[in-house]
Amino acid sequence: MKKLALIFLSISIVFAVQAQEISPKGGLTQEQIQTIKSSYKASGSDKALRNAVTGNDISKLARNYENATAFDAHFSHQVPSKAITDQQSSGRCWMFTGMNVLRSKAIAKHNLPGDFQFSQCYTFFWDQLEKSNLFLQSVLDNRAKSMEDETVKWLFQNPLSDGGQFTGVANLIDKYGVVPKDVMPETYNSNHTSQMASLIKLKLREDALTLREMANNKGVTEKMLQDKKVEMLQTIYRMLVFTLGEPPAEFTWTQRDSKGNVVSTEKYTPMSFAKKFVNEDFSTYFMLMNDPNREYYKVYEIQYDRHVYDGQNWRYLNLPMEEIAAIAIASIKDSTMMYFSCDVGKFLDREKGYLDIQNFDYGSIFNTTFGMNKQQRIATYASGSSHAMTLCAVDLDQNGNPLKWMVENSWGNKSGHNGFLIMTNEWFNEYMFRLVAEEKYIPSKTLKLFNQKAIQLPAWDPMFAPEE
Repeated sequence: MKKLALIFLSISIVFAVQAQEISPKGGLTQEQIQTIKSSYKASGSDKALRNAVTGNDISKLARNYENATAFDAHFSHQVPSKAITDQQSSGRCWMFTGMNVLRSKAIAKHNLPGDFQFSQCYTFFWDQLEKSNLFLQSVLDNRAKSMEDETVKWLFQNPLSDGGQFTGVANLIDKYGVVPKDVMPETYNSNHTSQMASLIKLKLREDALTLREMANNKGVTEKMLQDKKVEMLQTIYRMLVFTLGEPPAEFTWTQRDSKGNVVSTEKYTPMSFAKKFVNEDFSTYFMLMNDPNREYYKVYEIQYDRHVYDGQNWRYLNLPMEEIAAIAIASIKDSTMMYFSCDVGKFLDREKGYLDIQNFDYGSIFNTTFGMNKQQRIATYASGSSHAMTLCAVDLDQNGNPLKWMVENSWGNKSGHNGFLIMTNEWFNEYMFRLVAEEKYIPSKTLKLFNQKAIQLPAWDPMFAPEE
């Protein structure tokens, strides 16, 4: 027995020594755990606060009530907006925002009713088909690379999304035109995209594997691959028709003025309708970005940051905030709305529709600080562009400096401040990321910077994340 006990003891010692040798430095020791535990004193105030936090929404407890009083909703400069849109349970904020910019112009130019809208469902249909082609063709383009290649992995991780950028609005309208909302209205699946998207992505991944396998077979030509891809897209088209409806090739539409009087009844195609009611040269729209992690006054382009394979990746000019603000002010003063994106969830008082870095004091609850600046938040993935809205108002002081801004949102008219969100200028500086402005509002010296060769960034760059 003694001999057996010695054997077990020896084995235990060996395992303990081995475990100690292979255990990485930095693991929590019992001594360190005790030091951490002893730092919590469980005072009376701590217990009371703990009881409150465990049973409540942290944001409600962190609310600065001195900042929750009625706020001033007056704006010195505002572009009129008469109807709030609602993207519901979908990630189509980029589409609603871009089309809200365009419908504002159409309403003003053609004296249309204030609730006129372009069909988001129509544009979304072609967006999903084009993104499906973008994915399958990109898989073919990278078929010589292994499944472990970073680009290939990214493609299979992101075959399709309902999020996007203003580039999608521009490319899709140029290629497919637009129709009025009453010609192709929303469906349940356009408003609730998750299940539809899940099934289409599953099919696309399966098809992509088939294309990769087919491409590696001897004797397979490029035409054979393209024919197979088209066959696959026919299935995607059918899935989209069942969930969104089939896009009209032509339609008859009655135009009414702002008072409801009939102006004309005409037959249109989506392209002829776009020519009459949009008629925009999208090459005159430029995207500006504020990313303090990267050099200012440089142009950046992100691979696969597009909706249409034969379109173009959107190019961003990185500028300091004060220069972006000056361009935005010039546009609003001229009654022109803009595509705007930000990190909308940060310090948002949803009930009031108010964005202010003073809305909540999370640090006081946990007796700590959250002190990262904008550059640090971007670098650590703590903040990024998450939502697009339509910038439509600014309030300037006597010296022309912005005090606050307002955006037309796409969460319905019962959300926020009657469908709008109001933000302080401090919040604007910290959490605004992108602005699309027309060239006439951009200083000539700034416009010339777009002539430089863009710095290429990979598809997985943190600034790629599509707005939802």
